[in-house]
Amino acid sequence: MTSPRPAHARIAVIGAGPGGLTCARILQQRGMAVTVYDRERGPDARDQGGTLDLHAGNGQIALREAGLLDEFFASARPEGQEMRQLDPTGEVLFHHVPEADELFKPEIDRGRLRALLLDSLRRGTVRWGHALDRIDGPADGPRRLRFADGTTVEADLVIGADGAFSRVRPAVSHAVPEYIGVSFLEAWFSDVENRHPDIAELVGAGGAAAADGDRCLFAQRNSGNHIRVYIIRRAPVDWIAACGLAADDTDGIRARVLAEYAHWSPRLCRMITDNDGRYVDRPLFALPVPHTWEHNPTVTLLGDAAHLMPPLGVGVNLAMLDAAELALALSNAATVDDAIRTYEKSMFPRSTETAEALEGAAEHLLSADVPDFGNEWGARS
Repeated sequence: MTSPRPAHARIAVIGAGPGGLTCARILQQRGMAVTVYDRERGPDARDQGGTLDLHAGNGQIALREAGLLDEFFASARPEGQEMRQLDPTGEVLFHHVPEADELFKPEIDRGRLRALLLDSLRRGTVRWGHALDRIDGPADGPRRLRFADGTTVEADLVIGADGAFSRVRPAVSHAVPEYIGVSFLEAWFSDVENRHPDIAELVGAGGAAAADGDRCLFAQRNSGNHIRVYIIRRAPVDWIAACGLAADDTDGIRARVLAEYAHWSPRLCRMITDNDGRYVDRPLFALPVPHTWEHNPTVTLLGDAAHLMPPLGVGVNLAMLDAAELALALSNAATVDDAIRTYEKSMFPRSTETAEALEGAAEHLLSADVPDFGNEWGARS
């Protein structure tokens, strides 16, 4: 099959996260048809996660290409760039307060960013409740998307923007994410100025981190008077079950974790004991480094589907930059095949360089040393 012109191609994006939605937005702006398929029942089907910092050198570039940079700054929280590094006694080792005009990496809640992108798309662009099962059809197209509900769709280009455990990735790569030995346990705090004033004061307007070399507490201010705390430790991937606990045994998990932080300041330990509701276990996975694949004329990947790395502040930024570069390549190329080649020619070396720099860097999350907050991923977000 001859590769079609992008303007005439049936383009399917799998995954309605920031990367997939950014790609769809830029494609629509440039006159191309695109449909986004997402497994969730709707945009509010689940909590979208915490806050993101969008960097001037990548995430903000993507939003500028999408024509949404002004809307982003209207919703972003520049004050969220404040960062405090503490020791386990609660002593402040480092405190960065952003300048009034500092916009290098302002924070925005993931849900707000998603809503901004969704609102920018034409009605009906996103097809909710479409969990991809697999892709088949010839490599040169058309490809057939088979969804879990038994429906099928044909596409000339499939863009995998469906995250760590992508169902699109097997069409181009045999790589699977591997557990990296570090786990996040997420705790939520609501109405913090009234219900948790001590934690609110400790965290400030941005984030606060403390580590002792083996474990870490990292707290981030979210909008709406919320704070999320990430309890970061080395642990087996199935540590909760291995301890004879269940995911909803909040008291049992709290007691187990608190024992590991027994030598920490009681004030810091409130981030473990005073949370509202249950914990959320988030073991960290990463793809092998480097992760590339043989060129395929009808399938490509972006974001975590292409280059899953430790969560050190670059993931969403790389995903959105991938999305913008792929959409621009499609708008400028004679064929879909040519556009994929152009995109992957720049994406592979960029993602490989970053992944190599971050390989094993999850250990830095536990380090008692003060991180380099001038570094792109120094803020542990």
